[in-house]
Amino acid sequence: MINKNEIIPIFFTIDNAYAPYLHVALISLIENASKDRNYKIIVVYQELNEENRNNLAELVKDHPNFEMEFKYMKQSLDMITDRIENRLRSDYFTMTIYFRIFIPDMYPEYDKAIYIDSDIVVPGDISELYDTDMHGNLIGVCKDSSVNDAPELQRYMTESLGLKLGDYFNSGMLLMNMKALREAKLAEHFLYLLNKYHFDCIAPDQDYLNSMCYGKIEYLESCWDAMPNRNKPENPSPKIIHYNLFDKPWCYDGIQYENYFWDYAKRSVYFEDIVKSKENYSDEQKAEDKEHMADLFRRAGANADTEVTFRKVLESGEKIRL
Repeated sequence: MINKNEIIPIFFTIDNAYAPYLHVALISLIENASKDRNYKIIVVYQELNEENRNNLAELVKDHPNFEMEFKYMKQSLDMITDRIENRLRSDYFTMTIYFRIFIPDMYPEYDKAIYIDSDIVVPGDISELYDTDMHGNLIGVCKDSSVNDAPELQRYMTESLGLKLGDYFNSGMLLMNMKALREAKLAEHFLYLLNKYHFDCIAPDQDYLNSMCYGKIEYLESCWDAMPNRNKPENPSPKIIHYNLFDKPWCYDGIQYENYFWDYAKRSVYFEDIVKSKENYSDEQKAEDKEHMADLFRRAGANADTEVTFRKVLESGEKIRL
């Protein structure tokens, strides 16, 4: 039964570098969300200056059904260091990628919530996602078709993570059964595995979540995490568009779904900064992107042959699944 008076909590985890893109994301989310529902946007951060906080907060001032909260991440994550296996995209390290794992414990007042990355736009009604029946599963996610079709990554997902082919999901959008995740002790189990095994991951938090939650996952329609994919046509009716990995319209031309981003970006106070950033995105940076992508594929292809993988630890009798 849908309770229309229930507050829909929506979490983002960012730092200063991604504040402009979250601003664009929130413009789209607020504009397309049902006016009959109430929402709370919770921005969890490690570093976010006052100017960025004020710019983001300004977006909800004229929308009485929205409120915004900023939450400094106080939990000590000293045990997570800048190891290569903890780097997003093989080159960029930020603590914020792990914050989503701690959200259920940080907010015990919520039994259900949405987590979304900030490199997105939301052309759909976010309340429809929240109302989705999870059938008792831990998380609702979309399968990651952009990587499930790549041979090197297929071996990684099956032989390293221990998943069935095609079941790997992207954690940039999570419909979270907060109550069930707390009962399963998600954060505690994650820290146990991280400290004991330091798994070599190509997508740190995402790979842990895929392995830990496997078997208790609600797979959602792909429209809720539509990602650019050069080998497939655009989703005709995307509800969340996720500019994953290096497919950023603020870095490159010709990215699928780029028109959606720029339509919303034009209304952002950061528009000129975003345009300038794209104009200054150098050939050297683009070459580095290609190198990092190649490295990601290389590491994925070799990972199954390493001594410690999720699958090998699972087969040894250790508890991996929640």
